[in-house]
Amino acid sequence: MPAISTNFNRFFFILLLHLTSVGVAQAQLPELDSRATQWIEDRVFENECRSDYACLTSWNEGEGFPSLGIGHFIWFQAGQAAEFVESFPQLLEFYQAQGYAIPGWIAALPERDSPWRSRAHFYQEIDSAEMNDLRQFLSDSKSVQVEFIIQRLYDSLPKLLAAAAPVQRQQIESRFYALANSSPPYGIYALIDYVHFKGEGTAENERYQGQGWGLLQVLEQVLEQMNDDPEEPLASFVAAAEQVLSQRVDNAPADWDEQRWLRGWTNRLQTYLPD
Repeated sequence: MPAISTNFNRFFFILLLHLTSVGVAQAQLPELDSRATQWIEDRVFENECRSDYACLTSWNEGEGFPSLGIGHFIWFQAGQAAEFVESFPQLLEFYQAQGYAIPGWIAALPERDSPWRSRAHFYQEIDSAEMNDLRQFLSDSKSVQVEFIIQRLYDSLPKLLAAAAPVQRQQIESRFYALANSSPPYGIYALIDYVHFKGEGTAENERYQGQGWGLLQVLEQVLEQMNDDPEEPLASFVAAAEQVLSQRVDNAPADWDEQRWLRGWTNRLQTYLPD
């Protein structure tokens, strides 16, 4: 992954506007150095876990799967289906591709499926040797987890453009780069965190009543806003994301009570704005 620098200034945004006028293919994502990567790691851990070590192994009430690590990567049982994209097995593959050994008890599983049958079973095992081993592993390897999260954003643009309406592809690409290069490092953090938090918006199973809530849907909403200010891409993005997530809550099955999470989601979006 390229090195990402935090010492950006207005030159990059002015350059971006010029590149957009001559063709977005020349635009670039900003580069992240170790300091910016650490800042993003701390933000994600705070967003998902309030930076709490115990939260590295969690199973949220009302959900059908555990959430693990600084990014609350979800892990399904064998044969389990849900309206969300499973991420923990992908993270395990990323560890191994980086040459980072995973816990022996996980490596010994016949299949990479969650071994806990229910939330009750999970918390019965919360102080087991295996669970303690997993928490320590996840704590020691936070830097690998944030690299995985960042890489997902870097891989996302082709998926977004393939799924977007042809007439919107150039505008979406332009807005993607404008946001990435705005108010460094907040713009790139907003993209990284939102894709991790709510997905690219391209998975067909991540829909309620046919409507998604990922990055693609937020960028589409940005383009629809009559008061969109191209000089304030972060503010426009946050406003659009609030609308998309409110729509998700409205479309969700009533007995899921997603309204209880909306305030927390909205608060998370506010972290995308510079202080």
